[in-house]
Amino acid sequence: MSAGSTESPDGQASAAGTPPTWALPRGVVVLLGTGAAVLTAAGLRSIPGIVGPVFLALVLTIAVTPLRQLLIRRGLRRWLAALIALVVVIVFLLAVAAALALSLAKLATLLPTYQDKFAGIVDDVRNWLANLGVGEEQLQAALKKLDLGALLDVLQGWLSGLLGVFSNLAFVVILLFFMGIDATHFSDRLRETARVRPDITGALTGFARSTTRYLIVSTVFGLIVAIFDVGVLYVLDIPLPWLWGLLALITNYIPNVGFFIGVIPPALLGLLDSGWETFLWVIVAYSVINFIIQSIIQPKVVGDAVGLSTTLTFVSLVFWAWVLGPLGAILAIPLSLLVKALLLEADPSTRWLAGLISGAPSPEDAPTAEAADLPPGDVAAERAG
Repeated sequence: MSAGSTESPDGQASAAGTPPTWALPRGVVVLLGTGAAVLTAAGLRSIPGIVGPVFLALVLTIAVTPLRQLLIRRGLRRWLAALIALVVVIVFLLAVAAALALSLAKLATLLPTYQDKFAGIVDDVRNWLANLGVGEEQLQAALKKLDLGALLDVLQGWLSGLLGVFSNLAFVVILLFFMGIDATHFSDRLRETARVRPDITGALTGFARSTTRYLIVSTVFGLIVAIFDVGVLYVLDIPLPWLWGLLALITNYIPNVGFFIGVIPPALLGLLDSGWETFLWVIVAYSVINFIIQSIIQPKVVGDAVGLSTTLTFVSLVFWAWVLGPLGAILAIPLSLLVKALLLEADPSTRWLAGLISGAPSPEDAPTAEAADLPPGDVAAERAG
């Protein structure tokens, strides 16, 4: 080290006469970051009616990007391709909202007809528990809580909450219109930005690519699961099979627990309509379909496109459902991908954390056999070369 230089706390030399830069302790940085994250989450939770629809419109705009690009490559003008993509996504939203509303109306008229059957099921449960030696007082206390009206309110509350996702449909459509207009020249602006901020641009591009892959895979497998579920429900003669198929499609976007949300309503309706045997058959059929398609095939197809570990996926579901409600549960994966892109992948100094929270290392980040034996500096030099 020359006489005209000084040693900074991080081990790097600074020029003579220049005061050393002092960084905050890492523990303080972690605490400040955690506090900022808590404040941000609280702020988002206070305005779910704005944040949820805005992000839904963004995700839908990203989802139709491949269609818009395909139409442009086929020779259509950009504005016409954007208009066609906008019409497709709006028709999809309106169709889903109309199907849910119509099915809920039919369900509301159907459920009260099962009052007598529900009373018979309660009597059967009482007799079964009495044969097991459960006392009469305990039976009365437990059965008082079994009220068909309360169960139906819970069931309708779930479905109404799902329909509530589309309550701001006009707001979402307006957002889609403006985002569709901006998307026509967004690629050009993104290339210009990449010259100045390549890291941020690359992170946002990766977010859009991962979100598109996730939506395509989830939609395809959701449709497959829904078709099988509808077929099973038709065979078992469960009322409103298309409603439960639509529910299975939507809950396929909810990681880890979507299956349980989708199976409970048709199973309960099968119990009320045909008895315990049908109830068990619905659960068995749904479990087999879910295990084969959603637990074995789908994870292998989606692979590491999402880049989130199983534990983090479940935590994301709980967190975003708490912040934004039902819409947060459906959009949990894209929301987490956006946070990962902005906070980890956009900054080279924190990019290594993205590998720790991923399900598996990506092939392009994995060191080669030759590079594994080289020092870190040589590995970087080799990759740069």
